[in-house]
Amino acid sequence: MTATRKAAFGPIVDIDTRVLILGSLPGEASLAAARYYAHPQNAFWRLTGAVIGLDLQAMDYEDRIVALRQARIGLWDVIASAERSGSLDAAIRGPEAADLRGLLTGLPNLRAVAFNGGLAARLGGRILADVPLALIPLPSSSPAHARPFEQKLAAWRNLAPWLD
Repeated sequence: MTATRKAAFGPIVDIDTRVLILGSLPGEASLAAARYYAHPQNAFWRLTGAVIGLDLQAMDYEDRIVALRQARIGLWDVIASAERSGSLDAAIRGPEAADLRGLLTGLPNLRAVAFNGGLAARLGGRILADVPLALIPLPSSSPAHARPFEQKLAAWRNLAPWLD
C-alpha cells in the first residue's frame, strides 16, 4: 500500500467546550465515512459515552455529535495532514501540525485538553506545553492499542471532573 497525504477533519467545538479531545489523524474507516471514530472496533464512543453517562454507540453519528456538544466536549486532531498508508499512527510520515493554539483562542471556557493516544500526546503536548490548561494523556481508543476496555475506561474517566 502506498502512502498518500491524508487530511484531518475540521474541529467540532463551540464556545461552551470545556474539554477538547485530540486524536492524531483519522484512520481509513473514518476518512471513508467522513466521520470521527468510524471504525466499528474503535472504543471512542463507548469510552466517551461512559464518561458522560450516555450510550453514544447506539446513537446516529449526528446525535453523537450533539450529545458531545451538550456535554461540552470538543473533537479535533493534532495533525492537520500527513502521508500515511493504512490507519496506524506508526505509518504517519511528514506530519503537518494543526493550528491548536489558534483554535484555543476561540474557546474561552476550555479547561482541559485530552490526547487520545501516545502520538497525539507527544505531538500535542509539545505544541501546548506552556498553555495554562490541564493536559491529559489517554490510552488510545483504537483497536490497535490492545489494552482491556476497563483499563482504558479508568483513565478516560479522569475527564469527568473537567466537564462540571
